[in-house]
Amino acid sequence: MRILALTNLYPNPVQPHRASFNRHQFRLLSERHALQVIAPTLWVDEWQQGKRSGVRIPAPRRVVNEGIVVDHPRYWYTPKLLRGLYGRFFMASVRKTFDRAVEEFGPDLVFSPWAYPDGWAAVRLAHRHGLPAVIQVHGSDVRQLDQFGAREGGTREAIVQADGVVAVSSELAQRVVALGAAQDKVRVIIDGVDKQVFRPGPKEDARRRLGLDPRRRHLLFIGNLLDVKGVDILLHACRVLKGQRGDWQLHLVGDGKRRGALARLAESLDIHEQVVFHGSLPHHTLPTWLQAADLFVLPSRSEGIPNVLLEASACGTPYVASAVGGIPEIAALGASRLVPPEQPAMLAEAIAAMLSAPPATPATGPRDREQAVEALSSFLDETLQRHRAAGSVSHHRAA
Repeated sequence: MRILALTNLYPNPVQPHRASFNRHQFRLLSERHALQVIAPTLWVDEWQQGKRSGVRIPAPRRVVNEGIVVDHPRYWYTPKLLRGLYGRFFMASVRKTFDRAVEEFGPDLVFSPWAYPDGWAAVRLAHRHGLPAVIQVHGSDVRQLDQFGAREGGTREAIVQADGVVAVSSELAQRVVALGAAQDKVRVIIDGVDKQVFRPGPKEDARRRLGLDPRRRHLLFIGNLLDVKGVDILLHACRVLKGQRGDWQLHLVGDGKRRGALARLAESLDIHEQVVFHGSLPHHTLPTWLQAADLFVLPSRSEGIPNVLLEASACGTPYVASAVGGIPEIAALGASRLVPPEQPAMLAEAIAAMLSAPPATPATGPRDREQAVEALSSFLDETLQRHRAAGSVSHHRAA
């Protein structure tokens, strides 16, 4: 099978750590099938990152990443305005690159891991060329439509018209069906973990490599610094925690548009000396951070199945997380405690309890990512065969 992937969630020269979960998924898919990627870069991100680092995407905006040919057309859109037109902006930005890839690469199927605008454009462009399209939904792309009403129509249209939909949790699958997707075209595939990379390790060694104070209890957050991740709730919880004990330090690994506001919030809460912003770090360093941490915390307002919780579970790191989205579906795979979102006091209480007496690590953890990608590969192949069979039936009827 020849797969053309279309998504803005993929590393690029100015954002080398972007969406590492897709990078790993695509790499494993490419070991089974011929794969080419179109990963448009948001013009705002490219401009801002270029201004900071001086890095540019050189012409002809094509790179090879882990043996995969990747095109990076620039995605032109109006930030925070005309959200209902983002699908059309996205499609116009990638159409020329997409048409060239179809002509030169000759894909059998188009795969797009994000519902809108990526998936909407992927479905339309694929169907123009008579190709089936499969969308993978991750969480916020279908769980936050009430906050971004302008994109609801496009999201619904993409899901309904796609030839297949992969949901990373059962909760997301139910939402997709409620939006109008045919149930027999939806498949739940919970992701796995590279267990050769994410595995338990000596805490003392990990802390020594990272230069962490061995006398402190270390709390860890890894993710984008965006509103949906609830880091502000975590900071308020840490203010409560500080009133109970002062032997902790919070490490925030990741970057995003809320970083400045969060740093100011930490200062206003008088916890800034115990909160460290590390910025984005290479994915290969994350196992060491998880091994070094006493507790991982994910206070999200919305999630699908967070890969970072699967990775924490694989490393044997206890975690506290919000009971949102698909998180309850994977809680039994790790030493976990779930709390309601938007509740700093309850989050602080859970953190204190887990630091004092973390539960035992379950005997069975998350599955290996190879198994998850094998399930995805099978579903893509099923969708392709169903598309071909339907085309054959249509041809015979027309005859």
